[in-house]
Order: sequence, then C-alpha cells, then structure tokens
Amino acid sequence: MILLILIVDQIVKFWIKLSYAYGDGFDIFGWPWAKIQFVENEGMAFGWLIGGEAGKLLLTSFRMLAVPAGIYYIYYLIKQKYHPGLIFSIGLIVAGAMGNLIDSIFYGVIFNHSYGQIAQLFPPGGGYSTWLHGRVVDMFYFPMLETTWPKWVPFFGGKELSFFQYIFNVADSSISIGVASIIIFQNKFIKNPE
Repeated sequence: MILLILIVDQIVKFWIKLSYAYGDGFDIFGWPWAKIQFVENEGMAFGWLIGGEAGKLLLTSFRMLAVPAGIYYIYYLIKQKYHPGLIFSIGLIVAGAMGNLIDSIFYGVIFNHSYGQIAQLFPPGGGYSTWLHGRVVDMFYFPMLETTWPKWVPFFGGKELSFFQYIFNVADSSISIGVASIIIFQNKFIKNPE
C-alpha cells in the first residue's frame, strides 16, 4: 500500500511539474469547484512556513527521522498484533510523509523553477535549489464556496470566505485520511494487542 501511494503521488507530481507553469491549471470535468492548480509549498501542511532556509532544512530533517520511525512503528504494531485498521492508518501517514519527503530532498536539484515556464527534469543549468531544500508540489483545489462573511459576524465580518481554500496533493490526502481514521476509530483500533 505504501509503495502504491508513493508511485501514484510521484507520477501526479511529475505530470504537474512537467506540464504546467506555477499557478496554471484547469477545472476538473468543467466544475468550477474542483480544480487542478499547480502550486509549490515551501513549508509544512497548508503552506505554513517556519524560519526560512534553516526552517526548511529543519523540517526536511524532521521528516527524514519521522519516516524510519514510522516504518519501525508499523513493524512493531504488526509484531504485537494490533488492529489491522491501525496498521493501515499508520501506513497511510508514513506513505504521505515519504511522498513529501521525496519532494523536499530531490526536487530542488532535479527540476528547474516553474515560475512563468514549465520546469525541465535534469536541466543543464541545474535545479532551482539544493539538496534538502526542494518545494512540495501541490495541485488539488476544491473552492466549493466563495463568498463574504456577513458584516455582523465578530472578527470575520465583511472578509472573504473561501471553503475549501487549501491546495494539496496525494501524499497530503494520505496523511489526512490516516490521521482521520485513527481519530474516528480510536476506540476500536487502540486497545491491548489481541
């Protein structure tokens, strides 16, 4: 399952990176609320940034430690005969982390930039960054509701409301589904081993 998610994630990311310039995309099936829109994420989930280049290196280093720890944890859960649903959910999280880790480690070196152009794979002049400083490729965008908050709503009144405004990828989806399934089914998953 982890390998399948990684393959699908990387195929979609390569397709986007080698087919579209940054910001380009299209409506899925002509629906304005379901889009493919190419962006690159400098930081963590939802575009959160931490501390510039040093923060990016710290985040990539954390991912490099978290992925082997997650794989070991899956091994432990299997050996202790934990619920298969928990093992599957942790596998989804690890697969997603691995997918985004690949981008962070390699994409800055193997691709040139995508601003105003379609990137090249292994460009003659080198990549847009260095090892461990690549940007994560995101593309799925579902702006289902775009409106303005009513003026009477405290703090948000009169401001734009966009639901769902985040752009994500296959790896992010895998992580989100894994975490959500653990939260939803925690009473069933997290018991003493059988």
